[in-house]
Amino acid sequence: MILWVIPIQVWAQQANQHMYEGNKLYAKGKYKEAAAAYQQAYGTKKNREAQYNLGNALYQQKNFEKAASQYTETEKNTRDSKLKAASNHNLGNTCLEQKKWDEAIEYYKQSLRQNPSSPSTKYNLAYAQAMKKQQDQQNKNNKKQDQKQDQQKQQPDKQPQDQQQGQDKQDPQQNQKPEQGNQKPEPQPSKLSKEQADQILNALNQEEKKLRGKKEKGSGQPVKLDKDW
Repeated sequence: MILWVIPIQVWAQQANQHMYEGNKLYAKGKYKEAAAAYQQAYGTKKNREAQYNLGNALYQQKNFEKAASQYTETEKNTRDSKLKAASNHNLGNTCLEQKKWDEAIEYYKQSLRQNPSSPSTKYNLAYAQAMKKQQDQQNKNNKKQDQKQDQQKQQPDKQPQDQQQGQDKQDPQQNQKPEQGNQKPEPQPSKLSKEQADQILNALNQEEKKLRGKKEKGSGQPVKLDKDW
């Protein structure tokens, strides 16, 4: 029996061709077709650059879970420190898109350990930390509001029954219920009017849009081939 052996160089050339084709499609915004080309490149030769680019093409299709899977495998199996850093950066981006601030922060920190000079990773880390701080403050405010509402609901039940009966005897008018809408809540410190709250919310939304427009996605450019494998 004769076994046909295909030279390694042939496999490398095929993978190389698929990579180039994927990059061309990616540049044209044809992310689904680019993903297929990168998949072929990776299947022909376990090329981690192709796997990373596949993650980028999936990311652009907003398939963040599958994209994260490709970045994770790339980071684990490559020895290239720059590719490791880029994979962790884009893992942070997938978390950022899903508002998983804690996870995004950790991925950006890991990326900076591998590539401390990346300005885009530093910016995205600062952005994730700012959004995390904003979320924590909102959660804190909501918790305080819930606690205050609970206290207001429980307040009428704190007065002993015999004391209430004694007060009824002293002043029967005290037992009369106020008309609906006449009872005023206790003043809240630093309470904003609806108009003020809307203005602040709009300002925050505009600032977030500016930040999102400026932040570096890190997945806009696929890995380009500069050598033949």
